[in-house]
Amino acid sequence: MLEPERTIAELKELRALTGDENGAQRVAWTDTWLKAREWFRSKLEGLPVEFHQDAAGNNWVTLRGESEKALLMGGHLDSVPGGGWLDGCLNVMAGLEVLRRIAAEYGGRPPVTVRLVDWADEEGARFGRSLLGSSAFAGTHTIEADRGRTDKGGVRLEDALRRCGVDIERFPEAAKEQQNAAAYLELHIEQGPVLERLGLPLGVVLGTKGVERHQITFHGQEAHSGSTPMTARRDALAAAAKLALEIRPIAMKHPDAVCTMGSVKTFPGIVTAVVGRCECTLDQRDLDAGVLAQMYREAREASERFAREENCTVEWSRIWNIEPIPFHPTLIEFCDEAIREVAGVSHRLPSGPLHDAAEVARAGIPTVMMFTQSLYGISHNKIEDTKEEHLELAVRAFDRLASKTLRWILEQG
Repeated sequence: MLEPERTIAELKELRALTGDENGAQRVAWTDTWLKAREWFRSKLEGLPVEFHQDAAGNNWVTLRGESEKALLMGGHLDSVPGGGWLDGCLNVMAGLEVLRRIAAEYGGRPPVTVRLVDWADEEGARFGRSLLGSSAFAGTHTIEADRGRTDKGGVRLEDALRRCGVDIERFPEAAKEQQNAAAYLELHIEQGPVLERLGLPLGVVLGTKGVERHQITFHGQEAHSGSTPMTARRDALAAAAKLALEIRPIAMKHPDAVCTMGSVKTFPGIVTAVVGRCECTLDQRDLDAGVLAQMYREAREASERFAREENCTVEWSRIWNIEPIPFHPTLIEFCDEAIREVAGVSHRLPSGPLHDAAEVARAGIPTVMMFTQSLYGISHNKIEDTKEEHLELAVRAFDRLASKTLRWILEQG
């Protein structure tokens, strides 16, 4: 029998064990994170499951079925420092409750194998590399790009992994876990305000937005702020400021697009000098690759126009990008049905943040996510919260989604 109340109680138990007055402290590759994982493993006692850690540090719980084809469910126990009590761990604990129900219903032997995964280091909070374990699973991780990463204290990523029993050289072996994977499901708090504004507890995630992330540098001329006439200035900050305002109408042409200039650095950065160089970052996201390309093109053209207006020059360099990742249409329909059956009404929306589900989908495994409402749209913060009645609805809807997906896997033969 499904017990959503147990999921909420366990989430509170985890919060008490691994949080403090500043919020969750389950940063990956730390002692607190290891404590959380050991606590989770204790919750498996008495279940007819197998447990193992793969080569990238992902923890797998497997309930063997009549078929080797596997339904995967997952999330992550790691958090950002001072994070909320639901981000990532709701996924894992809701998945555990669904696994318990399936094990009980089928006497420990369901028609399809069911696997629950706790992905390692989704957040990238310590070393700046998000989706670490799931990218190893998907085969998209590159060891050389991450080998030299260090944390604020100078500790190397590969050394922190080794301390936790993980060898970075063996990361490619994690792709073996893809074998027999027929579908992947993930439940997550929305981390945004859309569902709350609509007054809805649950939503279907259509996919994760593609990301274009660039550094933009405007070059002007440093000059004395007192003696340089306004008409003679080559102010790099003035050009950047114009772009910071222009990205808003660029994004607002499209209903779900976002553009963010999150960092601006000026040089020489003193009150008595005109800015000679301004470095800024631009993050652009949308679920449609064509929209993403259009926004990038428009922002670049605007930057060149503003540079000319301020008698400056501009250069762009890509920091990182990832393509939009749509989820599986059949699973989207199942998710929509499950939500309507439990909550009466559903809503479809893209995810701006990236999730492990995106890496699983990149591996070619049919994937979908379900969102539950976030109060005030706030996450990565100790005040992150969701109404308990919505958490219960989420677990029930997620359980129905799992049942529908199990039947679908069987029908595939």
